[in-house]
Amino acid sequence: MALLRHRIILLTITIFAASSAIAQNNSAELLLYCGITMVRPMTEIAQRFEQHEKVKITIAQGGSEDLYQSAKKSGVGEWYLPGEPSYRDKHQAEGLLGDAVTVGYNQMALMVQKGNPKHIKADPRELLRKDVIAIIGNAESGSVGQESKVILEQLGIYSKVVRATAFLAPDSRSLLNAMKKQEADVTLSWRATGYFPDNAAVLDVIDLDSKLAKPQALLLIQLQHTKYPELAQRFMRFTAGDFGQAIFRKHGFLDNQTTINP
Repeated sequence: MALLRHRIILLTITIFAASSAIAQNNSAELLLYCGITMVRPMTEIAQRFEQHEKVKITIAQGGSEDLYQSAKKSGVGEWYLPGEPSYRDKHQAEGLLGDAVTVGYNQMALMVQKGNPKHIKADPRELLRKDVIAIIGNAESGSVGQESKVILEQLGIYSKVVRATAFLAPDSRSLLNAMKKQEADVTLSWRATGYFPDNAAVLDVIDLDSKLAKPQALLLIQLQHTKYPELAQRFMRFTAGDFGQAIFRKHGFLDNQTTINP
């Protein structure tokens, strides 16, 4: 918990610094709290929106729970984009989260070293093999850990995997960085990250059965304390529209027109 509080304090300091810069500028400057996995497409979308609307968008990135707590403590910002919809369900009653649009879907998969030298199969139980080094996300800090927990609990092996892993990472970026440094043989992560060019060059994606690894809606949520509600709504429509969805597809995500079976 001390580490979680430390991360939130650091992120909150960053947000307050951004809000101070906004106060010194007459043009509209907006703030997006964005889960690590979605930073690349959202950066590209934000840049185009900035050009079109003549505004500035700052992106605060981190684990989904850390980001929510920072938005709550700082009282500034326009949007919150967590890595899965459970964060909206969890915090909706607190009154900070407003309207939302679906901007795509992501899905969990196994990630292995290029060429899969350990011959790992499309089964999360492979994380328990004694001849592999496995890592997973921390369920207390980010969506990748939370969704890993959900999947592994369905199989009744979450506690066993936690005990067997080399370490728990705070977010998907930390997981993939460790994999690229060859600190582990296998991890569970959001599959889109495996198709980012720098990751795809050294890692392979092993897809899981969609009944187990269900696609998770990516919800771009307007924060109730935004100072720019009309701009916030326009950005949400822009991200959920044709241009934004083409960017999400380019970065390996399922778009918001994907049919999701119950």
